[in-house]
Amino acid sequence: MVSALGMTAVLGGCGSTGSSDVTLRLVAADYGDSAANSSKKYWDALAKEYEKQHSGVKVEVSVYSWNDVDRKVKEMVDAGHAPDMAQIGAYADYAAEGKLYAASDLLSIRTQADFLSQLSDAGEWKHTQYGIPFAASTRVLFYNKTLFAKAGLTPPTSWDDLAADARVLKDKGVKYPYALPLGPEEAQAETMQWLLAGGSGYTDEIGTYTIDSAANVETFTWLKDELVGKGLTGPVAPGKLNRADAFAAFADGQVGMLNGHPTLIQQASKKGVKFGMVPMPGRTGKARASMGVADWMMGFRQNGHADQIGDFLDFVYTEKNVLDFSREYGLLPVTGSASNTMAASNASPDKALHPFLEQLPTSELYPVGKTSWAAVSAAVKQSIGQAVAPGGSPAGVLTRLQSSATAADSSNAN
Repeated sequence: MVSALGMTAVLGGCGSTGSSDVTLRLVAADYGDSAANSSKKYWDALAKEYEKQHSGVKVEVSVYSWNDVDRKVKEMVDAGHAPDMAQIGAYADYAAEGKLYAASDLLSIRTQADFLSQLSDAGEWKHTQYGIPFAASTRVLFYNKTLFAKAGLTPPTSWDDLAADARVLKDKGVKYPYALPLGPEEAQAETMQWLLAGGSGYTDEIGTYTIDSAANVETFTWLKDELVGKGLTGPVAPGKLNRADAFAAFADGQVGMLNGHPTLIQQASKKGVKFGMVPMPGRTGKARASMGVADWMMGFRQNGHADQIGDFLDFVYTEKNVLDFSREYGLLPVTGSASNTMAASNASPDKALHPFLEQLPTSELYPVGKTSWAAVSAAVKQSIGQAVAPGGSPAGVLTRLQSSATAADSSNAN
């Protein structure tokens, strides 16, 4: 459950750590897509800079792919050799087991106050923040400008517009008028974006699962009847279409519209695809919220070192370091200071991220503060595609998911 983004950064902000000959171990995920931009290079540079300022502290960084990093951290924790820090996709299980420092035990007041509030709130377990946001992204609707121009279309602002545009694109021979990736790779993301667009979500305002709400059933009934059932989602069944394949098809010019995150900008640009980005439409207008995603930093209690971890993280979260990382990997800053700087910049790559940045303040994140979320997410990935399949029942699938979510929530309650 570790990620290589934020943790290995330098400790710098507070001066002396009050200790000598301390080695901090960070496990992080690799956000790069090649050896040239591996997160290992990013963290090693930060660690070197930190060590120049703190002669008694060493920072050892281990970087793993996202396919391996969560398992590596879990193995270390289970073996009794937890790292000092990890930056990964979820924190709640470790928090519930009492293995993490609260953010307030580590970070300076200035650093804590700079985090975007909805991200800090999402890092709470039982009203105490343990998950420290490190990197964020949102989703917007990408559309192929060339295909839209040939069809005489404008970007959709409602579901009816989206369906009408998709029908025209299909008539023009577009392979995927709207790509709907509900395959097992990342179905929980596409699902959440549509639930939000329909006015609901996975949970209500107090955090209770509401997967089978009337609004959610209406959303998936619309998807089944108006998009999938009319052949507007392409030749691959949504339940078998993975996000990576949908992105690749968009970059190949075969997709009219799809929900995408910032990495699709570079992927499509490399292939010469002309694209635009607009907020995801809601049922009758703008969606209630965009889906936000955050990766998390955390400090483990096992080895002590709270002062050194906190000092190091204060350095990691300085405006310069947050911006450097965000720009390198096409992600959104998690602090107000860095977000304001990026929003005011019209230089590359900041300008390309503005559509995503504009969605962040009102975005809604997965219910990552619930220890049941991992099990619920896995269940969504496995079965949500059946809700829009021929002969499938949106109400039936969502009711079964609700039952499993309620059971998971009960078994994880402490």
